[in-house]
Amino acid sequence: MGCCSLDCFVYFTLSIALAFMAVSTTLPPPPDSNITTKPNIPITHHHPLSLNASKALRQFNFKAIATLLHISPEIFLSSSPSRNTTLFAIDDSSLFNTSSLPPLLLKRLLQYHTLPLRLPMKDLLVKPQGTCLPTLLPHQSIQMSTVDKESRTVELNHVLISHPDMFLGDSLVIHGVLGPFSPLQPHMDHHIPHSSLCQSDLNKTVIQEEEDVPAVKIEWTRIIQLLSSNGFVPFAIGLHSVLNRIVTDQHQNMTGVTILATPSLVSLSSASPFLYEVMRRHILAQRLTYKDFASMPDKALLKTLDPYQDLIITRRSVVNSSQCLVISGVEIVAPDMFSSPNFVIHGISHTLEIPRA
Repeated sequence: MGCCSLDCFVYFTLSIALAFMAVSTTLPPPPDSNITTKPNIPITHHHPLSLNASKALRQFNFKAIATLLHISPEIFLSSSPSRNTTLFAIDDSSLFNTSSLPPLLLKRLLQYHTLPLRLPMKDLLVKPQGTCLPTLLPHQSIQMSTVDKESRTVELNHVLISHPDMFLGDSLVIHGVLGPFSPLQPHMDHHIPHSSLCQSDLNKTVIQEEEDVPAVKIEWTRIIQLLSSNGFVPFAIGLHSVLNRIVTDQHQNMTGVTILATPSLVSLSSASPFLYEVMRRHILAQRLTYKDFASMPDKALLKTLDPYQDLIITRRSVVNSSQCLVISGVEIVAPDMFSSPNFVIHGISHTLEIPRA
């Protein structure tokens, strides 16, 4: 066998896909799609902006996206009046996993990673966590799931921006990300499976750059009542014991919470200095349903009320070939037990451990 590298295979596959993309763009969209046809704005393959951006991408080893941007810049560049664009470039190894996708679906995947806004890292870091950003894919947004100014870390749909500000142009910004914003599965149809995080609260989508997400009053009393009357008495007592401190410390831009409740909380007295840490680890700083968890990529990080202790979501196969979701080694056994517009409670099998220093 020859020594063709992963790059060779990716480029070969994407070249074929691009050929089909060129044909598919001349065809009408599927009857059930929401895509409206617009006259194409001709952009030559030697467009200076795409040439400079492609060169920058290659320097950071994002060679597949560099090739696509060079050959078909019209996929990425916004047609908005301002022509502003932010591209989140998927790394080559992740794009290798898209080789079996239909060309039209690959094109939509790339548009789902492109915004009609110019957002360098410094602007992303001042956005509130939970902000939704519009993409070039009609009616689809991505969520800023983590914003940490101290570590200068941003995650979108729980995918880390690994290479911020790879390219900074007057109207185009490119960041590198560790993987796609949507989980990719074989035999998908022509629709990108997306997170529902932004779908129920469209007013959070950034239309004007200065817009802020209003704070939400969390129904803590109702949460404690639901827990105590449904078999989670130790957990409810523990939450009540530290509630004043949690309310005092909670983020001012919090839009909801997710409670990971266990019926057998570790034995800690209300005076224990560890109780506060344990309870914070069982509360996520946003409202996430089981469907939201299922839409996240494997090993996505979940932000808790402890800014230094994230949780990790993984999948575990079970007997009937389905999968269950596991959070930092603990299985979700009772998803979506109780919910309201600003909270959701899931039952977990046992207490989440506090990592030792």
